[in-house]
Amino acid sequence: MSSRAPDKHLRQLADGNQIPQLGLGVWQIPNGPMCVKAVRWALELGYRHIDTAQAYGNEESVGRALKESGVPRDEVFITTKFWPGSRDPVAEAERSLERLGIDFVDLYLIHWPQGGPTWAWPGMEQARANGYTRSIGVSNFDVRELDEVIATAAVAPVVDQVQFSPFEYRRKLLDGAGERAIAVEAYSPLGTGRHLGNRAVQRLAARVGRTPAQVLLRWCVQQNTIVIPKSTHRDRIEENSRIFDFTLSAEDMAELDALDETGATDRALEEKWW
Repeated sequence: MSSRAPDKHLRQLADGNQIPQLGLGVWQIPNGPMCVKAVRWALELGYRHIDTAQAYGNEESVGRALKESGVPRDEVFITTKFWPGSRDPVAEAERSLERLGIDFVDLYLIHWPQGGPTWAWPGMEQARANGYTRSIGVSNFDVRELDEVIATAAVAPVVDQVQFSPFEYRRKLLDGAGERAIAVEAYSPLGTGRHLGNRAVQRLAARVGRTPAQVLLRWCVQQNTIVIPKSTHRDRIEENSRIFDFTLSAEDMAELDALDETGATDRALEEKWW
């Protein structure tokens, strides 16, 4: 299959940097050939945004795929995340860059607010000052935790990456982040696959002539989030990318909004895992 033109759907962050609105997430993909293939396929298919993390253990494969792809580094937006079980975001950023084989990442996130939301932020700011990352942000932070970081920050977070889909429609968190000039990034937008079998989603997809995955991802895009579906199958990686040539109507959006199971929460998590 021939490569596609690079994705041009960009969103400007509050610090002036731009992020592609669609990316490939590599959570739960083991380090090794499977991860390398998935990232290479995504880059061949026009993706220009890859999301990894120290906790995933696969930064090395992401870096290898980027190198093997031949796509210039400055064309690809790379995110990694600080594992808060460590103590030093600067030292861990250096190690991530070594594993990735690159000089900087585009976005560096605190993976979750273990130990409190603010203690790691000075180190995140230092990683940015050192040139290890262009933008900094957080993941799995609720509105209160965002405010705690902002209150102490010299440089405010520009992204909050959270579980987000029609079934996890954290509307108060989305609105609160927006009011604070923080972009919401949706992980597990397909519910790690479980949302694809929902009958309401399937009916709506059939009605608009799209797949359930495309409908779920398009809903995220129209909620003005950045979206990072994960797949290890080339055909699904391609399917997931075809979300910018159609629009869901207001009625379609409302139908999907109604699937929310979070009560429009301002929380990022139903329960902590640490």
